[in-house]
Amino acid sequence: MTCLSSSPICEYTRDMGATPSSRGNLDNLQWYKVLHFNLDNGRRDRHSGAPARIHDMIDLARGPQCHAHGRAEITSETGARPTPRTSSPRGKRGGDVAAWSLAVAACLWIGLCTGIGPLYWAQQGLAQFSWLNAVIMVLAFGVSLGVVVALVRWSRGQRVWPQTWSRARFTRAVGRAALRLVPSRLTNSPRFRTAIRRMERWRIVATRHLGYGLVRITDRRWKIGAILCLGWLWVPVTLLSAFGADIRSQIREFSWAYNQWAGMRQPYIGFFSFVPMDIYPTAHYMWPTDPTYLTDQHNIVLTVLYGAVAGVSRYLSGSNDLGIVVLSLGQCLFAAYCCASCADRFLNLPWRREARTVASVEDPRVERFTPRDPMRPERGMRPHGALSAHEHDTMTQTTPAGPVARCVIMLFFLTCPLVLFSTISLTKSPVFAFAFVWWFSLGYELHMTQRPAHGCRGRIRPRTGTVVAMAVSTCVMMISAKYAWYLIVIQVVLLVISDRRRWRTYLVALALPALLIHGAMALLFSSGMVIQGDPIESRGIQLQQIARVAKLNPASIPDSARELLAPIFNLDQMGDSYFQQDADPVKSSGIQSKKVSYRWRSVSKDDMRDFNRAWWQIVRANPRIAMDAFLAKCFGYFDVNDQPYVPMAYYLTNDYVTDWSTWIKYWQPGWRTTVVQRARAVGAIPVLGWIVHGNFYVILTLLLGAAEVIGQRWRILAWHVPLLLLMGVMITSPANNFERHMLPVAFVFGFVALTYWRESQPRTAPSAKLEA
Repeated sequence: MTCLSSSPICEYTRDMGATPSSRGNLDNLQWYKVLHFNLDNGRRDRHSGAPARIHDMIDLARGPQCHAHGRAEITSETGARPTPRTSSPRGKRGGDVAAWSLAVAACLWIGLCTGIGPLYWAQQGLAQFSWLNAVIMVLAFGVSLGVVVALVRWSRGQRVWPQTWSRARFTRAVGRAALRLVPSRLTNSPRFRTAIRRMERWRIVATRHLGYGLVRITDRRWKIGAILCLGWLWVPVTLLSAFGADIRSQIREFSWAYNQWAGMRQPYIGFFSFVPMDIYPTAHYMWPTDPTYLTDQHNIVLTVLYGAVAGVSRYLSGSNDLGIVVLSLGQCLFAAYCCASCADRFLNLPWRREARTVASVEDPRVERFTPRDPMRPERGMRPHGALSAHEHDTMTQTTPAGPVARCVIMLFFLTCPLVLFSTISLTKSPVFAFAFVWWFSLGYELHMTQRPAHGCRGRIRPRTGTVVAMAVSTCVMMISAKYAWYLIVIQVVLLVISDRRRWRTYLVALALPALLIHGAMALLFSSGMVIQGDPIESRGIQLQQIARVAKLNPASIPDSARELLAPIFNLDQMGDSYFQQDADPVKSSGIQSKKVSYRWRSVSKDDMRDFNRAWWQIVRANPRIAMDAFLAKCFGYFDVNDQPYVPMAYYLTNDYVTDWSTWIKYWQPGWRTTVVQRARAVGAIPVLGWIVHGNFYVILTLLLGAAEVIGQRWRILAWHVPLLLLMGVMITSPANNFERHMLPVAFVFGFVALTYWRESQPRTAPSAKLEA
């Protein structure tokens, strides 16, 4: 095919200095294959109709011979995926209805939890539901749905606020109001106007330099890590550590096990003995015949690690305190690395900087030039090298974050009490949370690099360091939280479905580490070296429902249910132990002076098989009380007005820190108390205090997820499903509004919001559809 001298494309190339003779034998189709591929990716640009006009221009330039074959010829020759066939209007309407139904359901759940909050604060229930609760519920639902609608409209390029609320009009109105406060003789003065213009110039220059400086000091992972270490330095130096009852039990378990390994005979002394397994009671039928004192109650790997460090500390200093401080310092450094790695990936997109160059298309001359802007051909072409196998097409490449996003995210990590106190809190959940932050950023990199660059052949190769880091972070998550196993399994299934071309990567980085650790744990349990956790721990909702019925309406419990539960629970003690915020009292957790509602000493495995049947009979006889028990145990996670039942500040000044420690309690006790008081005072401020509570970020993350479902961003949703699973973990956890269970979601919320913003920009969203 020869170039049509009268075609707009040839006129365009002549304007750039390119002529048919300079291109050799390349025809128009080959010369503009890169441009056309970029235009196909840019067809969804919501701001301009330019792509369609440029496509028409290219079709005209191809001449009558190629025009007859249609656009499919271009996509066939370039190797690009053809434009997907649009779904039928009926199918699209059905999908939209389903997506909006899910979003409305999420908003209804938030509205319900917010509306019933005052009832449970007053120790009441659904029977006392009044018009005031209905008003609160409707308002919360309306605000939640309004946020979702605003997010969806903004992502589609539609107006969110009325035009009269635009920023320009607001700025002009504020300026006029300010000028009215100034005497007219000054406003008419040339010196005054000159001073105003000069101040405006200074503001612009200062803003530009501040933004540039902020980008410069956060453009590398080591810089972000250094900022976090310096910003967090006061926490381990002045507060040393934060912990609760868990680490005390872990140290005790390891000490008993070490004595056993050292040759000291420690048999199960007798029926009325009290050993570490009786504190968070593990049923005796699960104890192996040969005495062992290591359990998986607090995660066996962390138990051995914490216990071993405490043992060395006792040998060197005579107390556990030195080891506890060392563990807190190590966790702080681990947190700094995880957060810096995550922030670097989301803010700087380092894979673009480190990608390796590979050959791309059939004719190397095609790679010499690429359009400066495919939407504006008049801007000409620019030289371009081979694209990377790690990158998307150049014209759809996401740019690093700006100074505003960097400022907000860094301020959150440097000032939020959730983060600060978690860096030194030895309570299992922070370790999982920081590992999840690291893992989440690695998933984002895999998401952003899952499509090959135009013309690149072969498999899509993720960076080796990314795969290794994903495997390591998966291992840390597995050893710090039992529910990580279910999270990883579900995630592997979703990723293999959504990105089948890289199934080997997901099996190596996710499935293999999880299977190895899970298999090793199963081997330890079956060999009798470690006592498996009691399954009663995962039945918090059921226990609370039975206990609430036993407390409020014991006569309604069927006799058959009483008979089935008699070997497992003392129903009278269950009713007395019931506390709507926490299921631990019902499970008989605690030291010797506790009410024994759970018969862990005498219950058998066969007895536990009847538990679900007895529970269902009780719930069926008391549906309202059972619903009250369920909502009272989990509403706080989705009620932004609810104060945390156990905030992270609790671990700084509880009795285990102030009484049980040897010398930590004497290190800056006044400062420790002041920090806790100020953190709680900030959290108690109406509205403004929401930003330091985990449930605020849980609610916003749920609303962002609803907006992503409506936008059908299935690829990124595959990586955000773990956040929904973590919300399910919160609901099934033993306590209501337990702040440490919300840490993973709170820590990554800023990055989720940044991802939503990027996916909403034109020509930068790689989540539109699934590929084979």
